[in-house]
Amino acid sequence: MSTVPPLLLALDLAGTFAFGLNGALTAVRATRLDVVGVVGLGMITALGGGVIRDVILGAVPPATFVDWRYFALAALGGLLAFGFSRFLYRLELSITIMDAIGLSTFAVIGASKALAYGMGVGPALLLGVVTGVGGGTMRDVLIGRIPSVLRSDLYAIPAFVAAAITVAAVHLDLYDLPAALLAVAACFTIRMLGVHLEWHAPRPPRPPMADDADA
Repeated sequence: MSTVPPLLLALDLAGTFAFGLNGALTAVRATRLDVVGVVGLGMITALGGGVIRDVILGAVPPATFVDWRYFALAALGGLLAFGFSRFLYRLELSITIMDAIGLSTFAVIGASKALAYGMGVGPALLLGVVTGVGGGTMRDVLIGRIPSVLRSDLYAIPAFVAAAITVAAVHLDLYDLPAALLAVAACFTIRMLGVHLEWHAPRPPRPPMADDADA
């Protein structure tokens, strides 16, 4: 089982469930898949980022396959999304909140685990973000659309902030449960402000229209 502090582990497990639920709901909205497809995409969303991280770190078998709770909660989220998708649309804000908790804890745990395996600052930041957004990116690629992390509201940036706080705390020898929760809170706050205020990451200026170019 995991050596993560109990409170952080509880948030991590809640996030896994929320990612499975949200990932499967996204699959229901975007495609017409059967139960295997919907649940499978939910599980990929919930577990994919952690698996990518652990494979890169050489932490095999990945934590997902060592602690059955992650696998079970991801599958449960997918099954609930398949069976109750019409009802769950009414709880979209609650699911978004849980999803933000998952993003936050995944980024913190991903960055801290990378450092524990001897990674430098850059790789630890990258793996923190990948842990948070990797599963959703895999899901979007599988359903044939541009990954939402590349085109929607703030998602990768809050994960990067959480990973950066974690890396800084570790290098200053200040990393403990309060520091981890501070990083989680920072990511969660930025993510939810982005949802509420419809913030987006900066985008490039639009190319000139054909008529403008000919003028």
